[in-house]
Parts: sequence; C-alpha cells; structure tokens
Amino acid sequence: MVGLTAWQALRERANLEPGEKVFVPAGSGGIGTFAIQLAKHLGAHVGTTTSTINVTLVRDLGADEVVDYMQDTFDTVLRDYDVVLGTLRGDVIEQSVGILKPGGRIVSLVGPLDPAFARARKLNGLLALVFGWMSRKIRRLAKQRGLAYSFLFVRPDGAQLAEIAALLESGRIRPVIDRVFPFDQAHAALVHLGKGRARGKVVVQVKPD
Repeated sequence: MVGLTAWQALRERANLEPGEKVFVPAGSGGIGTFAIQLAKHLGAHVGTTTSTINVTLVRDLGADEVVDYMQDTFDTVLRDYDVVLGTLRGDVIEQSVGILKPGGRIVSLVGPLDPAFARARKLNGLLALVFGWMSRKIRRLAKQRGLAYSFLFVRPDGAQLAEIAALLESGRIRPVIDRVFPFDQAHAALVHLGKGRARGKVVVQVKPD
C-alpha cells in the first residue's frame, strides 16, 4: 500500500522529474520511508521532517534536507520546492504552500477532498459541491500562489506493484519495518502504532495453521 501510494502520488499525479525538489513530511513513517527512497530513485532532491532520534534514519534513506521538527518548523527552513506530498492532517498542507515555487504541485493523501476527486469517480453533483466546500481554503491559497492542489486516493494496480517489487528485489528501495507482532498480539500492535512513534511500518504476522 505505501509503495502504490508513493508511486501514484509522485510518478503519476505529481509527474516528478529528475532535479525537482519534493517535500515529504514525516519521513520516518510508513509512507515517508518509502516515498523518500522512490523520489531519490526518480532523481529528485528530497526534503523531510522528523524527530531528532530519526534524523540519521531519513538521511540514510536519501533525504537531502532534514528538518528536526523539535528544533525548527519546515516552512521557515525549506524554500523553492516543486512538489509537496501531503501525508499529515492539520495545518501542514496549508503551511506547505509557502515553500513551493510558482507552478508547484501539492498532492494530498489525507484531504481535504476536492471536486476533481468526485468527478473522476463519477459521483453525484452534490458530493462535488461538498468536496469543493471542504477544500475551498487550500485551493484558494494554491490559486493565489499559482500552484496546483489535488487529493489522491490510491487504487490497485498489478503492473505498478510488479515494478515496485523489482525495485525491492534489486535493493534500490528497502522496506523499513519498525516491529513485527504475532497475530495474537494484534491489539498491542495497534496500541504501538497509535503512539505515533513507529519507524516505517508495523507488521502483524499471520501464520498458517
């Protein structure tokens, strides 16, 4: 899932080009650890945020600019970016407008939903209006700066998974696993995940009888 999400956001929606600068918030998380590596594979310059303890991890994954959010705020450090990958809820997406150059793209994985999302899925007009109201602020901010905003909901794609598998098998991208829990400790896994401190993904292992 994180592989497909990063692939569709960076390659398809953002059309990330070699030499462009992309901001991936929460670089030590599940999506962040994969997206940093994929962006570097695509030839991009990568900026990210993380806590002090994970600075070395995200640098090892390829991040070029790392903002320790315990020391600084990303919008006071990063400048002239081409793409923002929205992975965190709250004000982060709106703050990211300030680090983008004109013509930049914001691809959000967490919302708010936009009218284009409704149209692409042939939803009724009322939902398009609702989504337009939900995203009105970020779309207005983006328009004022000459930026493009869109919401992405990942879809299944076997061909893309095959390409991602090849990158994993070659070692160009490595999965980052925080902890592996046996199935009978699934609740403990969810508790651990809920603390928001996992590095990469948390795995629940299902063993056959």
